Amino acid sequence: MTGNDAAKKQTDPDRFRPVDLGPRDVVAEHRPDGSILFRSPFPLPAYPERLTDRLVDWAEATPDRLFLAGRPAGGGDGDGAGWRRFTYAETLDLVRRIGAALLTRHLTRERPIVILSGNDIEHALLGLAAQYVGIPYAPVSPAYSLISTDYAKLRYIVELVTPGLIFAADGAAFAPALDAATPRGCEVVVARNPGPGQTLFDTLANGEDAGADPAAADTANATVGPDTIAKILFTSGSTGMPKGVVNTQRMLTSNQEMIACAFPYFRDEPPVILDWAPWNHTAGGNHNFGIALYNGGTFYIDDGNPTPAGIERTVRNLRDVSPNWYFNVPKGFDALVPYLRDDPGLRETFFKDLKVLFYAGAGMAQHVWDDLDAMATRTCGARILRLCGFGATETGPFALVLLWDAPAGHVGIPAPGVDIKLVPNGAKLEARIRSPSVLPGYWRQPDMTAAAFDADGYYMLGDAMRFADPDDPSAGLVFDGRVKEDFKLDTGTWVNVGPLRGAFIDHFAPYVSDVVIAGLNRDYVSALVFVDPNACRRLAGLPADGGLAALVADDAVRAAFRDRLESFARTATGSSNRVVRLLLMPEPPSIDRHEMTDKGSINQRAVLENRAALIETLYAEPPGPDVLALA
Repeated sequence: MTGNDAAKKQTDPDRFRPVDLGPRDVVAEHRPDGSILFRSPFPLPAYPERLTDRLVDWAEATPDRLFLAGRPAGGGDGDGAGWRRFTYAETLDLVRRIGAALLTRHLTRERPIVILSGNDIEHALLGLAAQYVGIPYAPVSPAYSLISTDYAKLRYIVELVTPGLIFAADGAAFAPALDAATPRGCEVVVARNPGPGQTLFDTLANGEDAGADPAAADTANATVGPDTIAKILFTSGSTGMPKGVVNTQRMLTSNQEMIACAFPYFRDEPPVILDWAPWNHTAGGNHNFGIALYNGGTFYIDDGNPTPAGIERTVRNLRDVSPNWYFNVPKGFDALVPYLRDDPGLRETFFKDLKVLFYAGAGMAQHVWDDLDAMATRTCGARILRLCGFGATETGPFALVLLWDAPAGHVGIPAPGVDIKLVPNGAKLEARIRSPSVLPGYWRQPDMTAAAFDADGYYMLGDAMRFADPDDPSAGLVFDGRVKEDFKLDTGTWVNVGPLRGAFIDHFAPYVSDVVIAGLNRDYVSALVFVDPNACRRLAGLPADGGLAALVADDAVRAAFRDRLESFARTATGSSNRVVRLLLMPEPPSIDRHEMTDKGSINQRAVLENRAALIETLYAEPPGPDVLALA
């Protein structure tokens, strides 16, 4: 390489690090009724009957390869010595022993397992053991136990599942929730700090139960098939109480084969993943964890998250781990950027082996991508592809995948084995999905199951899509909002809430955490804005322990929002995307009032219903002093 070539390698802003990805071929069929069938022309390759078959395979082929690593409770030191590590052979041995202990408890489909706590080694081993012997389990959002004050969602889930065993990592931390929701006669297992009558997890793992024979676990495993229920994942409850999505073994394994088709580089370079995404959600528990297991990779449990305290732990962990596939939500990438910018050593470790940045949950703000591109190019001589997928808890989740560089909102093409049906719904195309990774139904909720599918057996997502290029289906689909969120102004003009929310958040970054769009049957569009406390505190120069009410009343904060409201209006093309007034919310959305899901997603409908008085304030004439309005 010449000196000029080396200089170009370090500064070329258009070069991506090479990575082997799946094909972009698609088939689009226009039907007489106006619907469009959209699919991959490639059949889905064969996949195992059970996800744990891959654990057995890798334990035989690569017994000493590291599979699972996690920090001990309370954290560990930052030099790498603080990780608890388990090879594939060690993991399988523990899974067989724990599975045998579960069988002695006569747990069944009618008496499954509920897991209250978050991602850790014990959670992973218990979940794999339950799958190995065919006992369903339900990982439940820790927020329902640790943040909720009325435990309503937790009690609802426990009553619906009827568990025979409940697991929580810490008996003391989860004591109030356990007291509120544990059914009579249900065994409670904890990893530490047991209360009276509770079982220590090590009792299961050490084979101390009478009659717990690992050979019995193998016998039970032989009866597990594609239709066996692996787990019950509860939706976030964005429209009320959560729904239990039945996940079969077929859903898990077929979905992982779809992912493997999209990322064939995993065949030659087993994935190394550091991930915090909660296992009670399909993205973390099915998609991310499954990628490591299915492809013989290594999964590091990140005990951090995209919060001011959590991001410090993520950064500590990234000093130890060089991932070759990295997942996060937009807020997580945004939180990580300042640390990467300020720390050359962290940048070197992070970008060293990285092939794909994978995001989900929302579109990424352009300034975040620009920062990541610049740092990657400076560090390793190339940009890293930022890709995404699209799906739902009910679809496994993997259904659509973006395999090329594209702006936020693009969700790509169907994976092999996935049929997308786009059905006219007003001015939009409503997306529906049929594939082997689609749920068979909701747990003990037959009415909701029947309502979820159309006459052709397609699961109805409730999301709208459009083609990025109507003349070239291989350019993929673009997310076009939630069908039921859109509304009309009193002029009859449709407001497409999804794209408008995304544009608003991007324009007001970094000061906005989320926004709810209002204006049904009104003259104009307005917004209820949930501010990003940290960004606004930096702007205002206020201490970190101050309340939201003082923050949203600060003159500097209000001036910044007023300026951006005016500049955002200048980008509008008409009344459908011109926000005229906004209110800064003095309190965060409430998980108990269904305004926010446990993963931080806003529930537009619940906020509008719960804060109807504030909507009236927005439209009062003249506007009150708290309302920011265009002149």
